[in-house]
Amino acid sequence: MWEILKQARLDPAPERASITWADFLRSQAGALLACDFIETVTLSGQRQYILAVIEHATRRVRVLGTTAHPSANWVIQAIKNLVMDLDDAGCRPRYLIRDRDGKFPALMDEILAEAGIKTVLTGIRMPRMNSIMERWVRSCRHELALDQAAPLRPAPDPITDPARITDLNTHRRDRLGGVLHEYSHAA
Repeated sequence: MWEILKQARLDPAPERASITWADFLRSQAGALLACDFIETVTLSGQRQYILAVIEHATRRVRVLGTTAHPSANWVIQAIKNLVMDLDDAGCRPRYLIRDRDGKFPALMDEILAEAGIKTVLTGIRMPRMNSIMERWVRSCRHELALDQAAPLRPAPDPITDPARITDLNTHRRDRLGGVLHEYSHAA
């Protein structure tokens, strides 16, 4: 098509020149799901992984389960349960956005494909591609962990000095093999 327009010396329509990822997400919100693992540590020190899915259009969150050991079989069963729940609710998503976490087995994508849901993998180090899910994860961490402060430790003091706000020095800590990132203020 591009060649035909080029030969006719016609430019593409301005609104079709390019579509941003945000425009795609807005236009397809009713057909989109996003999922991710959330890593947390309980008060007893046990590490837990929570698998959650969010519907873009309604922002409804479905917590599929939590486990200390997210095996392939556990994830597959959680996805099968999700597909049945979506079918029972009459929800017909077409896409599921997820990252490239090794906890997601290849069979998961096949199960979703059989249900008519195409898996869209996010780019490497591109959290904006799964921004709605990442924002929900951030909200959970903020609400449940008081700005990610470790249990039994005080939350960090807020930065109120305008001079410090304009020149923030932050450190990034990779979690889940780099899938999630935690940021903290450097001294």
